[in-house]
Amino acid sequence: MENIDIGNKVKKYREAKGWSSRELAKQADITPSMLSQIERGLANPSIQTLKILAKTLDVPTFSFFLEEVNTGDLIVRSGERKKMIIDNLSYELLSPDFTGNLATAIMNVPPNTSSSEKLLEHKGEEVAFIVEGKIKVYLDEEEYLLEAGDSVKIPANLKHKWENNFTQQAVVLFSVTPPVF
Repeated sequence: MENIDIGNKVKKYREAKGWSSRELAKQADITPSMLSQIERGLANPSIQTLKILAKTLDVPTFSFFLEEVNTGDLIVRSGERKKMIIDNLSYELLSPDFTGNLATAIMNVPPNTSSSEKLLEHKGEEVAFIVEGKIKVYLDEEEYLLEAGDSVKIPANLKHKWENNFTQQAVVLFSVTPPVF
């Protein structure tokens, strides 16, 4: 909760209404001085004061506690992707990190390589799209050949593995929720 600035949020909601700080203070029945201190981060409002401000500003009380998002941190430049190499497989993380409920990555599978020796499962649900090449995916005991343009949904806890026993590298774009590897 380090990115939470309650006072700044109060000010933002007040300005969105087009109100001066005096107008909000009067409608919320608090002193202009107290409101000014709250907005500048010099005073911490009580829960009761936050409830009154929320009602006056017509916003949910919890909205004061939502973390600010630095939108620049949401961008991943192609040359700045986090890369992981596990055995012969390489992964490029398209998501900025593993926080949140979803991660997206590119898996590069060289020829004559598989993702694991045996079928593995994880608690995350997965959707994969074959960008280039072809690859076998094993879902439980069934084997499927996927080619560029094909996709597959892998439910949580379904045992699976990837296998490229072809001559061309396979590139697989996948998203998993929650983000687990």
